[in-house]
Amino acid sequence: MTRTAEMLALFLEENFQEFLQTWREKVVISDSDKFKEEVVNNGVRMYGLVKRAISSPLSEEEIKLLARKVASERVESGVNISEFVYNVNVGRSEIIKWVSTSGIKIEELQPYFEEINRVFDRFSYFAVKFYSEIKDEQLKEKEVYIDQTHKERLTILGQMSSSFVHEFRNPLTSIIGFTKLLKSDYPELPYLDVMSHELDQLNYRISQFLHVSRKEIIESKKEKFLVFTMLSELIEFLYPSLVDGDVQVKSHLDSQVYIQGNKEELRQVFLNLIMNSIDALQQVKSDRRITISCTFENEEIKITVANNGPEISEAALEAIFEPFYTTKDLGTGIGLYICRKLVEKHEGRISCTSDPYETAFTVNIPAAKEELGVNLLL
Repeated sequence: MTRTAEMLALFLEENFQEFLQTWREKVVISDSDKFKEEVVNNGVRMYGLVKRAISSPLSEEEIKLLARKVASERVESGVNISEFVYNVNVGRSEIIKWVSTSGIKIEELQPYFEEINRVFDRFSYFAVKFYSEIKDEQLKEKEVYIDQTHKERLTILGQMSSSFVHEFRNPLTSIIGFTKLLKSDYPELPYLDVMSHELDQLNYRISQFLHVSRKEIIESKKEKFLVFTMLSELIEFLYPSLVDGDVQVKSHLDSQVYIQGNKEELRQVFLNLIMNSIDALQQVKSDRRITISCTFENEEIKITVANNGPEISEAALEAIFEPFYTTKDLGTGIGLYICRKLVEKHEGRISCTSDPYETAFTVNIPAAKEELGVNLLL
């Protein structure tokens, strides 16, 4: 140890109480801080580190040890980290000031000023770093807890909805059956077509809830079927809704493209996409259009359902396939979620793009091996 270092260490030892008194008068300590006494004790420990650094360089681990302790206390106290940073800088200024009045020549003190600043800089850096890491870890734990709680709520909701929906389906099946009997016995009776169509729509909505709530144990039945036939039948089925919504449909479909999969599940996907398009187009005053196209590219079938309705925002596009997310006032938020799950079940993918002129949902599914036919315009 040099003569200057010895003199400076002795000076700091002799003036410790005066330094501590001055520092305590200037620091900020919240009344709600549960570690108020430790703030002072930590200041004393920091003063001790500075004294030791004057005699010989400190290791990083010594500085980290105190920094980690302070960071943990700052997080647990719930007090803003800015108080800590302010108090550290007050301590730095006070020590520099006291060292300047030691009577030692400034040129001899210069390297010790640098060492004092280095100790404070490293301490501040590590303390804030550890503080941020602890806060991030707490945030992750909170997010995991929220996610787990949300999943539990969804499980309960699924169990409840499954029970309710099964109870609804029994009387609904009876009503649908009797409506068909009435239609057979009294074909001229007015409004039966409307009733039948609305009952089919209600049955479809109930099926949506069942798809979300049930656990699939048995593999769904797969068959090879024409995409052209499925979509043509679907457009015919939705004809009353299209007329009621004043919507024009144009379809460009390859006539001999086959899919190997569950026809009813994929029918539900495109039924939902078309129904969503009809709903969206009600916000358009005139010239409401839906375009359905089907092409075969790179062993995949690409089916697009597009409409000229309102643009979907970028934020909504990121969440649109998540469960219970909806932009409709009376929407359930499960339709597109079910579409995604059913498409993924068929080893496919679904996406959405939107601009001020068109919103398009695109489904890509592996095709069954068949010779391609010509494109037809319905």
